[in-house]
Amino acid sequence: MPESNNPPSVVLVHGGFVDGSGWLPVYRLLKNEGRAVSVVQNPTLSLDGDVTAARHTIDAQNGPVVLVGHSYGGAVITEAGNHPNVAALVYVAAFAPDAGESVNTLIADPPPGAPVPPILPPKDGFLLLDREKFHASFAGDVPADVAEFMADSQVPWGVDALGGTITDPAWRSKPSHYLLTTDDRMISAPAQRSMAERAGATVVEVPASHSVFLSHPEAVAGLIQTALNEVR
Repeated sequence: MPESNNPPSVVLVHGGFVDGSGWLPVYRLLKNEGRAVSVVQNPTLSLDGDVTAARHTIDAQNGPVVLVGHSYGGAVITEAGNHPNVAALVYVAAFAPDAGESVNTLIADPPPGAPVPPILPPKDGFLLLDREKFHASFAGDVPADVAEFMADSQVPWGVDALGGTITDPAWRSKPSHYLLTTDDRMISAPAQRSMAERAGATVVEVPASHSVFLSHPEAVAGLIQTALNEVR
């Protein structure tokens, strides 16, 4: 990473079915600590397109970047994190694929008893979650009215994004942190732990749903602060 006298900034990357506005509680906590924060709005049409969107935001920063991804956003930061200005990665209940893997390959064969996300059959190349099952699966510890809004405002997730493969996983060369959500019904805790360990990430566990960025924003911001404090 090039030498810089500027303090590190944070770039937040959302996952599938939601948009960047979900980061608002985490964003506010970090801004209150005087941190520079930017939020990527993924088109979620293809992994390549989302990686490009993330890199554009990274390009706009004035110094080193802590790149943060939630859920599918973990695949995005795994590829986009090779940007020379990225100093560290933070995975938030996120996929951390290896080279040649995609989110699709990571969810293709769940072990017995693992939660199965209620993803509806694709329509016109896009995926949505079953609205009636959204609260229990995606946002179990979020107020019902908030979860209802999230279900009704879902962003269609492109099948091409789900199947986009990683070429060079940034976690092989960048320090990584992982926030593991033990009550997750979208990505099981054992699956998260396996990916975090493979990536050599430092792990913090929190009893939260997949929507940890809303239910426990202080835990998310705290891990990001740890990563920021380690950037030199």
